[in-house]
Amino acid sequence: MFEGQAAPLGIELCLTAPHHFPRCPVRMLLARFWGRPRCPAAPCPCLQPCLQVPSPLCPLCRMPFDPKKVEKASSVEKQLSSYKAPCRGCSKKVTLAKMRSHVSSCAKVQEQMANCPKFVPVVPTSQPIPSNIPNRSTFVCPYCGARNLDQQELVKHCMENHRNDPNKVVCPVCSAMPWGDPSYKSANFLQHLLHRHKFSYDTFVDYNIDEEAALQAALALSLSEN
Repeated sequence: MFEGQAAPLGIELCLTAPHHFPRCPVRMLLARFWGRPRCPAAPCPCLQPCLQVPSPLCPLCRMPFDPKKVEKASSVEKQLSSYKAPCRGCSKKVTLAKMRSHVSSCAKVQEQMANCPKFVPVVPTSQPIPSNIPNRSTFVCPYCGARNLDQQELVKHCMENHRNDPNKVVCPVCSAMPWGDPSYKSANFLQHLLHRHKFSYDTFVDYNIDEEAALQAALALSLSEN
């Protein structure tokens, strides 16, 4: 985190929630309601990509588990749906379960983010201050314009809110990549999201190589970690 930067939604939720709320041990952020294998891992969407492979492994302990036996974290869901906190923009009190959605569409928050100071290192550095760095961490929903969605949140948001939308749209993840075509519209965007964006480019990708090489490198690294 740097001075003058707005906190990402995940970090903001983590700071807003009471200390007794469970945190994801993988991302160290507030655990969203999902499920859990029989492991110390807290319930979190980190498990969702793990369920889409033939032999899923827990992202924390790397032990195999049966997706059919994943338990829904109903207690966490209840906590997130009952605890309210003020929006940092309009001060309206919203449940934590709906805070991400609210903040992404709150006009006051968007105004604050537009007026954020430029990048300033926390301590003096001899490194040049980066400029014109494209945002490849959060994305805008191509259907409704909801902002500040990371890759997993974008998939979840579109599946929950736009599953039956027939419109052809530009993939915001692909268009943010060096090789992306900002004018290309996917005929089936949801299918594209589920098949093409199961991993985070930010984690695995060297942006100086092309898309196919990046995908193969990410798959190879993922297999080596298993």
